[in-house]
Amino acid sequence: MTVNHAYIDLEKYPIHQPESTAFAALLKQVQSKLAEDGCAVLKGFLTPAGVDATRREADEQSDNAFSSEEKTNAYFGQDDPSLPSTHPVRQFYQRSNAFIPADNFVADGPLRSIHDAPGFDDFIRNCLQAKQFHRYADPLADVIINQAKAGNGFPWHFDTNNFTVTLAIQNAEQGGEFEYAANIRSDGENFETVQAVLEERSDQVTRLVLEPGDLQLFKGRYSLHRVAPLRGERKRYVAIFSYVEQPDMVGSPERTRQLYGRVLPVHLARAGMREDAFID
Repeated sequence: MTVNHAYIDLEKYPIHQPESTAFAALLKQVQSKLAEDGCAVLKGFLTPAGVDATRREADEQSDNAFSSEEKTNAYFGQDDPSLPSTHPVRQFYQRSNAFIPADNFVADGPLRSIHDAPGFDDFIRNCLQAKQFHRYADPLADVIINQAKAGNGFPWHFDTNNFTVTLAIQNAEQGGEFEYAANIRSDGENFETVQAVLEERSDQVTRLVLEPGDLQLFKGRYSLHRVAPLRGERKRYVAIFSYVEQPDMVGSPERTRQLYGRVLPVHLARAGMREDAFID
């Protein structure tokens, strides 16, 4: 299949040629990294034109970001006084961040053009070796941009969706490292290990610096992670494409309201329909 895509470096990452030797080698590399620690980074996935186009789209939609500042725990849930005071559910941290919701990005814009590129979804599915694999059906959260400025960060948390795919678009002048503790919830809740991370006594934390144009595949439902605080005048932009194991899945009303400032009828209609037993 011959495909020209202005935004994706198809010579380096031939996602449109699943029968090719180059594709097989790429797939093996990404699968190996995901098996190791639930995270894989494809450096320079976007072309310079792709980086520029997505940055401009982020700038154009920047005023539509929902900003919030509140205290949250790693599960975006409520306090539980029945638990010990040191329990992770009872550890709350200041969250200051902003998200540009998905309904601000048009079908023929750069972000959705990348998401809809031939072979993109199949490549992600094959990398994750997922038997059950669906685009996140949330109309506010399937394709979003995380926007952050000086002083912002995102404290330790787990994702609602099983698989998260991110594109680094623009870095802050300083800070903003991505930190994660891999697979600590792969066999269910693991409060003791979470507590060690929160108390900064864990040796399981990995730190990454992503550059504009890098694509990251991350199993954020199972790995505790955060973004370090930022410094400088320049905003940090990261696009997020989300996938889940269940069809028609959307965020919970509480979590959606926290992140995007509003809920839609679909969030209320599908509340409580997750199949896993995690507390968020």
